[in-house]
Amino acid sequence: MPFTADPVVPAGSLAGVPQPALSTGDGLLLRPWRAADAPAVHAAFQDPLIHQWHVRSADSVEEVAGWIEEWQRSWGEERDAQWAVTDADTDRLLGRVALRDIRLDEGLAAIAYWTAAAARGRGVAARATNTLTRWALDEIGLHRLELLHATANGASCRVADKAGFVLEGTKRSAGWHQDGWHDMHLHARVKGD
Repeated sequence: MPFTADPVVPAGSLAGVPQPALSTGDGLLLRPWRAADAPAVHAAFQDPLIHQWHVRSADSVEEVAGWIEEWQRSWGEERDAQWAVTDADTDRLLGRVALRDIRLDEGLAAIAYWTAAAARGRGVAARATNTLTRWALDEIGLHRLELLHATANGASCRVADKAGFVLEGTKRSAGWHQDGWHDMHLHARVKGD
């Protein structure tokens, strides 16, 4: 069935080029995932806070290696785009930031992130989210990015605020976590914000 409007971002805009590394300009580098990152991701996923707010657990480095292969493939499929957030000088893994549920034709995607325990409290998630947001809206041409987090996750709400995502409302009982259903805050940034 034909569409009545042209796509906001043409298909192939991501898959047609290599996934870029993005600098925050203040000591962080967002870079494509490497197979060698698996042990550091596995270690990060042993943290109780990661367990509290994420539905996945990492039982082995081999399992995480499979995730990384999937993250690498998803760029070419233009459905998700995942970056390792690293220290620009040492390449030490500090976290992850991603565009999920990409819909190029509608110019939409969702932002997701996590931060390794040792990197928390330094603005890593907010800086990485802001850098990825600017790239997605200004370079790629997406129109709207959404960010969801459990209302009980105050740290994630602060990240959204610092990265300029406006709180638009609460989605009732919309997030499933290990302790049950959570209400979720919906934040968004649109081109021009």
